[in-house]
Amino acid sequence: MSRVFLIFAAALVALMAGALFYAAPIAIKEATPTTQGLQQPAPLEVVTHPAFSLPDISGTEREFSEWAGKNRIINFWATWCAPCRREIPLLKAFQDEQSGNGFQVIGIAVDFREAVARYAETAEFNYPILVGEQAAMAVAESSGVEFVGLPFTMFVASDGELLSAYIGELHQRHLDEIVDVMTRLDRAEISKDEARTALDRM
Repeated sequence: MSRVFLIFAAALVALMAGALFYAAPIAIKEATPTTQGLQQPAPLEVVTHPAFSLPDISGTEREFSEWAGKNRIINFWATWCAPCRREIPLLKAFQDEQSGNGFQVIGIAVDFREAVARYAETAEFNYPILVGEQAAMAVAESSGVEFVGLPFTMFVASDGELLSAYIGELHQRHLDEIVDVMTRLDRAEISKDEARTALDRM
């Protein structure tokens, strides 16, 4: 079964569980976790300089290096994700305003290409949209942050180094902070560590 649908199903189960919890609260004794005899999952390998290729809506393979030298906002989304759809007008406005300042939005749809192509007909994207399922999730997980749902956004500096990742819906205040931090980094006014700290606090 596709992990895209597993993520959606997990979110639905969590929502139903929350409703049941509030409808009939019960006393819960916190259990002490035990790891004896259990194999611990291996930590995610953090890719400091992302390098990948994914097809666009037309099926043409696109390399991430195509946008080298720009501060890249990599936004993972899906057509069935309401918060993701709410972000799109904001990201389009950001691309219009900041493309001349060295910023590039890249959308990666964790979805089926046919569904994304249909959605794109009315969305009128002004930034590139790449498409993938398992491959797209592998790119997201390369950030070292556990990929638990959408939307999910990675921030890559102009030199290609991954700075941070954000889980959840982006708002204007986030984009304003991203521009401020990454612009100051390009001007050598702050260090990479300071940039990471600022972005992690968003």
